[in-house]
This record gives sequence, structure tokens and C-alpha cells, in this order.
Amino acid sequence: MSDKPCGCSCTCQPAKQPATRTAAARKLPRFTIQPIPAAQPRLDHTALMMLAARLTERDYQILEHLHRHRVLTTHQLQRMFFTIAQATRARMTILFELNAVTRFRPWAGYGAGSAPIHWALGKAGAAALAARQGITLKELGYNPDIPVAVSSRLAHQIGVNDFFSHLHSHARHTPQATLKAWWSERQCATKWSDLARPDAYGCWHENGRQIDFFLEHDTGTETLKRVADKLHDYRNLADATNHTTPLLFWLPNPTRETNLRKLLTGSDLPIATAVHTTHGDGPAGPVWLPIPSGAGQARMRLADLDNGWPHLALGRNSQQHTAADDNYDEFLDSIFQEDNKSR
Repeated sequence: MSDKPCGCSCTCQPAKQPATRTAAARKLPRFTIQPIPAAQPRLDHTALMMLAARLTERDYQILEHLHRHRVLTTHQLQRMFFTIAQATRARMTILFELNAVTRFRPWAGYGAGSAPIHWALGKAGAAALAARQGITLKELGYNPDIPVAVSSRLAHQIGVNDFFSHLHSHARHTPQATLKAWWSERQCATKWSDLARPDAYGCWHENGRQIDFFLEHDTGTETLKRVADKLHDYRNLADATNHTTPLLFWLPNPTRETNLRKLLTGSDLPIATAVHTTHGDGPAGPVWLPIPSGAGQARMRLADLDNGWPHLALGRNSQQHTAADDNYDEFLDSIFQEDNKSR
């Protein structure tokens, strides 16, 4: 009888088996999302011209929003610029291969499943944006060394951007709605950092009603007292600008909302609260409750909050709306029309 492992009389050799399970695991392919590269490919004049020839008008708008908002998820980009997930992933992969964007997938925690892919502006994309505007990378304000992927404020930034992307999406699909202005935290800091630091400033218009607002996106990591103490800064901002602008608190759960409202009741500022939701019309829908409010008062749509404080004269930011905003809305409308025809 043959002493070969297979029982035959040929000259085959015994198959080599991994000594341990760890060794076996090393032989399995690993599919991972690449982190933001430490050193992105160098971009010369020729490479920049070749890149510009591949970028569409929608691509430039995606790059611009990544620059303004620092990081956006695949879901957020789909709401803003695409109609289906496959088209979103396909185009963003092409932009990644062109080094116009970078990507990473943060750890979501045990039992939380996989986090969505997060996208940030790449060096080549920043160079293309700067060249299009006739400015340098420094003038554009792009810094590839900012550690977006490991920032302790990443979840907060994604939350603020989610609020924006849902308003943006609702406006895209609702003829009577328009997000007339949106200033990111960085833009707000440039203008008002010596007085207050809003997470965002927005101007929302729907069905003939319009409201300017400051956004405070709450993740539940700060004490309620610290959140309430921010009212002093907003009071100083209102006094300095002579504009009484509503302050919206976007909270993670009903319990935190109830407890925070108890601390905010004595303020003379126009304040409204709501709990994070993506159902229905999201933050544009009937989810906002002004302070003060009567017993059993119904929650209001975002646009209807312009009547939420009838005893106050709400101010308007004279710089919030420009002709460029109109052109931008027309441009995005054309994108969606073309995209719908191609699907």
C-alpha cells in the first residue's frame, strides 16, 4: 500500500498546510477602503490639463462642496448630485482614480455595521478648482495635511453636513423650496468667530415663507449647561449685528431635547428645537418646536418658523443671497434633468 497522502503510487508531494489559523488567514484576500494617501501623486501642468479634460460641470460642483464641507459621505453626495447609488459610486470611483478626491471608511464600533465611505477633496481636485478660479492652492485655502479622517469632530461634521444634504435634497425635488444660502462652520467662523461659533448659517425658503437661522448640531457629548451657555455668545452676536436670527438646536433624542428646553426657557432669543430625523421631509418638515411654546402646541415646518415668535422682528442677513446662488440653482436643476433622462 502506498504511503502517499493521496494513496497513489505517483511522485506527488504532500500538500503544505498552514501551521496556524493566523497563517491561513494571511493567505485570504483583504478588501479594504484605502485611507487618505499620505503623499498624493505630484501634479504638473500637463497632468492638470489632462485632469481638466475629464472633469464635468457636476464634478467641479462636487469638488467645490467637498472643499466647503471638508467631508461628505456617499449617501450625502447621492442626495445632492445623483439619483441612484450605483451612479454615485461609479463616478466617485473615477474621481478617486483621477486623484481628484480621496476616501476613507471610519470605524463604526462593534455591532454598528460598516460606516459609509467618506470622501474628501484630493490634491489634484484642489488644483483643478484653484486653476479654474485663477488662484493658487494657498489662496483657495486647501490644506492636504488636515487630519480629517482621524478628527475628533468627524461625527459632528458629518451630522451638520447631513442636515445640509437633506435640505438640499428636499429643495431639489420640491419646486416651491429653495436653500438660498448655506455657510459652513468655517465660513461662519471667518465672519463671527469673535462673537459666536455657529455650526452653520442657512436661509430656507418654501411656499412663500423664508427664514434665516443659525444651526447648533448637538451630538450629546457636551453637558446641557455648556450647550445652554452658548446663548450668551448669540446674544452678543445679535447685539453687535442688530439682527435677531433664530437659533435652531438639532438634538439626538427626545429626552435630551426636553431637558435642554428647560434650560433655554428664560432666553429672549428666538429658539427652536427638534430631534434628528431623516423621515418625511427631514429638517424641512414639521419637527420644530419654538421656545416658548404653549401646552399641546404642534410642531412647525422649518419655513413656518418665521411666524414662530410673533413678538419679535426677525432680521435678514443682507449678504445671504446673490445672483450666483440663482445661477447655481439653475445649474443643479439642469444636472438633475439630464441625469433623469439618462436613467
